[in-house]
Amino acid sequence: MKIIPEDIKHEVHTALAYFPELDSVPITFAFKKNIKKSTMQAQPVFSSLLRGKRHRKYNILISKTFKVDNKTFRTKNLPSDVLIGWIGHELGHLMDYEQRSNWNLILFGIKYLFSENSIVSAERSADSFAVKNGMRDYILTTKNFILNNADISESYKNRIKKYYLSPEEIMELVQDN
Repeated sequence: MKIIPEDIKHEVHTALAYFPELDSVPITFAFKKNIKKSTMQAQPVFSSLLRGKRHRKYNILISKTFKVDNKTFRTKNLPSDVLIGWIGHELGHLMDYEQRSNWNLILFGIKYLFSENSIVSAERSADSFAVKNGMRDYILTTKNFILNNADISESYKNRIKKYYLSPEEIMELVQDN
């Protein structure tokens, strides 16, 4: 079962089409007023971790706006391909989570909170899953939107460069497959 806000239904369905492995996985997509340091966040529903792996549910939280310096972007007003790429990246996280046991996923979450290396590994892994599932062009469009946008600060761009695959690494990943 998927719960999807009407405003982004097209983009979510487009991204989900690249992840048939997630067809039977319950996912709720929801707008949230503010997510610290992120535009989107994929996470398991904690109570579902208390049951077997087959009963896991996920939330993908989407910030209504994201502010970079003095410019505020409304997430639902992003170009469609950029939003599809961003959602695809979050679905990449779910692909990663689906391969983990419940205990491993809990440990992973704790490491993510306290270890910069864990953040780098998780974000690069999510990008890799999305690219391997055929979303290269969307992921590149999203990266280029961020990295080449004059309204986005260098500090935000540097965060993207630090934690996520670069456009060059994405192209290498495609060539290696």
